[in-house]
Amino acid sequence: MGQDISDTRFTNADFDEFEARLRAETDLLASWFDADCFADTPREGGFELEAWLVDGRHTAPAPVIEALLASLDDPLVVPELAQFNLELNGTPVLLAGDALSQLAAELTRTLIRVRATAAKLGAKVVTCGILPTLRPEHLVMARMTPRDRYRAINAQILRLREGAPIWLEIHGEQPLTIEQQDVMLEAAATSFQIHLKMSARESARVFNAAKILSAPMVALAANSPFLFGRDLWCETRIPLFEQSVSVGGSPLRERVGFGINYAQDSVLECFRANLRRYPVLLPHLMDEPKERLAHLRLHNGTIWRWNRPLIGFDARKGQDPIPHLRLEHRVAAAGPSVADNVANAAFFFGAAHALAAAEEPPEHLISFPQARTNFYLAAEYGLDAEIPWDDGHRVPLPALILERLLPLAHAGLDDLGIDRAEREHWLGIIEQRMRTKRTGALWQRAWVARYGPDWEGLTEAYLAHQATGKPVHEWTLD
Repeated sequence: MGQDISDTRFTNADFDEFEARLRAETDLLASWFDADCFADTPREGGFELEAWLVDGRHTAPAPVIEALLASLDDPLVVPELAQFNLELNGTPVLLAGDALSQLAAELTRTLIRVRATAAKLGAKVVTCGILPTLRPEHLVMARMTPRDRYRAINAQILRLREGAPIWLEIHGEQPLTIEQQDVMLEAAATSFQIHLKMSARESARVFNAAKILSAPMVALAANSPFLFGRDLWCETRIPLFEQSVSVGGSPLRERVGFGINYAQDSVLECFRANLRRYPVLLPHLMDEPKERLAHLRLHNGTIWRWNRPLIGFDARKGQDPIPHLRLEHRVAAAGPSVADNVANAAFFFGAAHALAAAEEPPEHLISFPQARTNFYLAAEYGLDAEIPWDDGHRVPLPALILERLLPLAHAGLDDLGIDRAEREHWLGIIEQRMRTKRTGALWQRAWVARYGPDWEGLTEAYLAHQATGKPVHEWTLD
């Protein structure tokens, strides 16, 4: 859940000073947009993959993250909210040539190291949106990773809720209602977050393209059909995360969501909205130059838009670092295999680039309310959803992806300079997934339909297939 801090208790004066610094940094950021001070480099892409640690014998969550991190000592692997979660980061690459295979090779190497270290602790690593063996009793404060940031977020969200418990209500085949006294429900959802570098002048187009693509992306990457033994949405992670850190009150203040509009001129509008609409959660004061935007970036890190603009800094030899913009696309679940995750990234990189560069902006053809409705329909029904596209006609998602979006993704990757063999390999995985209609979510449902609700058995079968490295469309039910 982002940058760590060193405080858990805050005074009214801390909030006042933080908000003053946040306003000043937002004004400085606006001046950077006016002067186009951001790096304007070729497209780069990266990722963050969240995963589960499970007991090697019973596949229940294994709270061994601290021992694993101490033994591993790898900067690419960091903790998450719960002691049974972790995050694996990829080194950003220039999106050209064999960039996608580079991402896959690094992720494979990282997973091999993590799995070997976990095995010494009697644990295994699972990449899956929601772990089938997870139970409510696993999501308790005693299992929160001991970091000040997590404790502070929990305390501040409950403060904004005036101490009221968090209610999770998800409809589906087997509706679920549960009361939670803290934010630990958030630990039940793991994702594959895709990062795409962008210039300031094109940021509105990239941001809007990512929103439009959120519906097909959440469906083709769906891998979270079950929660606490209930069959819910194809991508149950979406309502789960939105409700797990709900601050209550006005929907405009909710920390997770699809948003309320497209960007008109640039993603500066998001950072202005951060200041205007979202109460500060972590008023941690830092002794940093205003030009590092430390308080603005910390505040932005506590607002988990499904498509979130981020600011970083590129080092320059002999010069001050230069700020850059990137888009974090958060809708995809942690995927069944390295191949599936990288294929999802390839599809997003190519389709987002093509839509952002289209002569007729797709946001002129698909209204924002429709893009938002499409997203939640696709999250609930997956590849069974039919959504209106740019001509207003409803299209089954597999047909839309195969006939309209895959050609766009190919064209986008080609324009970026990705090798033809790369395009055909990685987008070919998406094509076969659509033709077989076999996502991670649909494989899990098919397994339960054959063998019954044996959650340990499902997780063991999932792990066995995951170990092969094959993409999910090649998985069997044996």
